[in-house]
Amino acid sequence: MKEFQNIRFQIQDRVARITFARPPLNIFNIAMMREIGDALSQSAQHRDLAAIVFDAAEGTRAFSAGVAVEEHVAETVFQMLDSFHSIFRTLAQISKPVVGVVDGAALGGGCELVAACDIVIAGERARFGQPEIKLGVFPPVAAILLPRIIGDKKAREMLLLGEIIDANEALRIGLVNQVAPSSELNQHCEAVLAKLRELSSSALQFTRTALEVGGRGNFESALTEVENLYLHDLMQTPDATEGVQAFMEKRKPEWRNK
Repeated sequence: MKEFQNIRFQIQDRVARITFARPPLNIFNIAMMREIGDALSQSAQHRDLAAIVFDAAEGTRAFSAGVAVEEHVAETVFQMLDSFHSIFRTLAQISKPVVGVVDGAALGGGCELVAACDIVIAGERARFGQPEIKLGVFPPVAAILLPRIIGDKKAREMLLLGEIIDANEALRIGLVNQVAPSSELNQHCEAVLAKLRELSSSALQFTRTALEVGGRGNFESALTEVENLYLHDLMQTPDATEGVQAFMEKRKPEWRNK
């Protein structure tokens, strides 16, 4: 497996874990974002994945304080945006559940990555925000995802004012799923992963794809697309057949994860 300088990466027991390790604040520079992209590309080769986890290494003070400001300049802004947005494009292609474990600040690009996670477990000292407006720019991914997740008005407030919110407010508005003491974050994460590992990876993948489809377009066109996904993709998998059969036979399903 490739050696990385700015992240740690491992795949173990059907979970790919990408740990940000660029102290002190895990600022995403182009090199780090390309490493994250490489790790995700490696993850995509494992069809049996139950989840992808993003977290930060011990000793760093933030989940991520965002994308490197010095790379927003004209000479590097295209490469910066391309390497950052390719992370989200790859996550969409892999379409596996994404779990974020946030202890400390998740600002700018860090907050956008939180928005892209399906389940977010935040420490009590976690902070979230999109302060890009204060630099005279805006966060493209947040402009798309946040209105869907926390509602239009709250998203406008976060992006237009650039203010920071705490973990409890993030929980209240639906940006995170759980808030726990820092010492218990790993325990809460493992509890979520244990539940995901019990499930079919193909069913998880198609469910996540259906959720993405449902977030765009009108209801009728989205429903037609999800129906096709269900009938022509999901129902062709061995796990869909096994799940129904196991239920009727009153036994635990034996997933083939394909």
